[in-house]
Amino acid sequence: MKRITKGVLYFFVSLFTLCLAAQQSGSPPNIIFIFGDDWGYGDLSCHGSSFVKTPHIDQMAKEGMDFANFTVNSPVCSPSRVAVMTGQFPARQCIHQHFQGWKAHQKRGMPDWMDVEGMSLPRELQKAGYVTAHFGKWHLGTGPDVPTEDQYGYDEYATFNGSKNIDIPKAGSVGVDFAEDFIKRNKDKPFFVNLWLHEAHTAHYPQDKFMDKFSYLDEQKQVYASVIAEGDEAVGRILKLLEQLNVDENTMVVFSTDNGPEWEGSASEKIHRPNDPKGLGKYYSVGETGGLKGQKRSLFAGGVRVPFVVRWPAVVPAGKVDKTSILTAVDLLPTFFEAAGVHIPEDFQPDGESIMPALKGKGFERTQPIFWEWRGGEKNPYTWPSMGVRKGDWKLLVDVGRGKRELYNLADDWKETNDLAEQYPEKVVELSKLLENWKKSLPNEPRANCLSSARSKQ
Repeated sequence: MKRITKGVLYFFVSLFTLCLAAQQSGSPPNIIFIFGDDWGYGDLSCHGSSFVKTPHIDQMAKEGMDFANFTVNSPVCSPSRVAVMTGQFPARQCIHQHFQGWKAHQKRGMPDWMDVEGMSLPRELQKAGYVTAHFGKWHLGTGPDVPTEDQYGYDEYATFNGSKNIDIPKAGSVGVDFAEDFIKRNKDKPFFVNLWLHEAHTAHYPQDKFMDKFSYLDEQKQVYASVIAEGDEAVGRILKLLEQLNVDENTMVVFSTDNGPEWEGSASEKIHRPNDPKGLGKYYSVGETGGLKGQKRSLFAGGVRVPFVVRWPAVVPAGKVDKTSILTAVDLLPTFFEAAGVHIPEDFQPDGESIMPALKGKGFERTQPIFWEWRGGEKNPYTWPSMGVRKGDWKLLVDVGRGKRELYNLADDWKETNDLAEQYPEKVVELSKLLENWKKSLPNEPRANCLSSARSKQ
């Protein structure tokens, strides 16, 4: 028997390693989308928060990329989430406020749920061989006939504000428990997980361990910092598990939030919901926008510009901050599709674009405008815009009914403090025409298959 030299042994070990690496790089990545609720752009330590601590998301940003120029497609929950699920602006389904009840939907000209027959991100990934799951908040429909989550393409789910088939409490980290178990069982398959956190939406359920940690803060900030810390801990748990299972290199983890922070409530709202006495109210909603104008329910920057952090060691360079690439939530579907090797169906036209060049650290030149529609009414100086459009560095906000318009150059005025409408009337006309044409392309009424049978019984 011939003796194997160290050089020959080294050759075969190296060859095996290269083959294994090639095999792994050719496998589709796991995708985990963690969606917070009502976090402001400034609610991260790495974004300059004055009082919250987010060590796990900060570490995620150090090991991946932090994108400063990302917006969601609505200043409130449900339509923002529809944009992620469908890759289209929610107005294409007449969804412009949160799902509540069929009578409210009827008054608002909305459907009762997101179209189960339309595009669905998890369903297309499921068709491509991914095992799919959704844990945490749902809030994509309500009513006696509301479709169950599996009809949208989920192999497993456990939600609140969902179909109630597998209902979980809002308080605590139970959604994360489900996600951890799912990942452990499916670590050898390509998987897609939506983990949609309750934090920092009201009602607040601060844990004692976090309240003790932030005992030096005043009452409002102590509660808010505690619920943000719980959400941050959830991110840390997922990242730690991926490393333990040795699947983190080929797993794309995305963290963002559905809209800007909630408006601070009055002292009378410390505790609300009589049937839920432990839930603390809007009085403790003291999130920060990082100085951006507006908050939740506003199309100004503070309502739609939110954190967007991506970690994917095999692809995303570590420690970069991208302040120039213009990204938005409808981009997630085509981006996830490209990462997974999934082709967009020929009969479907997404409103977003794949932002893979940005994720690879190469920057991204947007070719499509970003549109917003919001019908929440005017309750304060920041919620009046009912529509908006961004093209390049320019953003126009309008109240169609009153003919009110404000124009901002975001390259020079990131916080949207200097209205340039009077100085650049030609730009107002140009963007107004874009909005007008987009509005004409939208349906006038919701799709018939998305209406509850309760409507016909009134």
